[in-house]
Amino acid sequence: MTQMYKTIGLLGKPDHDGALATIAALHHYLEDKGYQVMIESTVATKLNKDQSLSFGIVDIGKQADLAIVVGGDGYMLGAARVLANYDIAVLGVNRGNLGFLTDLSPDNLIDPLENILAGQSKTEQRFLIYAEVFRHGQLKSANSAMNEAVLHPGKVASMMEFAVYIDDVFMFSQRSDGIIVSTPTGSTAYSMSAGGPIMTPNLNALSLVPMFPHTLTSRPIVVDGDSEIKLVVAANNHEELQVSCDGHVILAVMPGDEIIIKKSKYTLRLVHPTDHDYFNVLRTKLSWGNKVY
Repeated sequence: MTQMYKTIGLLGKPDHDGALATIAALHHYLEDKGYQVMIESTVATKLNKDQSLSFGIVDIGKQADLAIVVGGDGYMLGAARVLANYDIAVLGVNRGNLGFLTDLSPDNLIDPLENILAGQSKTEQRFLIYAEVFRHGQLKSANSAMNEAVLHPGKVASMMEFAVYIDDVFMFSQRSDGIIVSTPTGSTAYSMSAGGPIMTPNLNALSLVPMFPHTLTSRPIVVDGDSEIKLVVAANNHEELQVSCDGHVILAVMPGDEIIIKKSKYTLRLVHPTDHDYFNVLRTKLSWGNKVY
């Protein structure tokens, strides 16, 4: 039988014993099945694997057909921002808490993995966003985000002033603790905690969720996913502002800066078992009720 995936990369949280144990078991299983295996270098070191198996995440993205990411959603986000740059399928094994992106259980891994390796799977594309910070018309910093880009003051309970433009059309100005610009993937993360809408992953949409606005009429709004969102920071703000990408990457922002947020040209190709059901994930993770018969 022709192998759908010939080279498989293994990535995971290097300081998590459970993730390391799962990766070690996966390596043994995949090697026994005749797959070429690439292990992310920090994990390979922790597992005392031979140097020939050790690769950087960029090399895995370039050379592997499938990346199996073992960890929680937080680790998956970091890996996704890199792997989305390459034509590689990504499968998540949950070793964290919620597991919206990492949907395979380490306790029931081999059977669904065998089916996926045999081509019995669902595939979906998740888009990322790209945030750029401009100062006096010059690009100062930029990065991508899988979940959200958040403009905020950099310290707790400190308001800031900014204006929002959609495709260069003024929408509103606001005094608040900041604003969350979220993808559908991120709609079940920080955005949801701030009262934003849950968006199904297949939507081409972005949500803008104000954080503790100084007005009773401010509400989250959903815009077309191909929109260019511009946040103009008022010149009278203090100087400790920032844009946070997925809570991992921090872009420094100064009063008067402009932040452009738009859809990235890259997408993440996620692989799921054939019985994957997004609404079942929501019911399970958010403790929603079952059917009424």
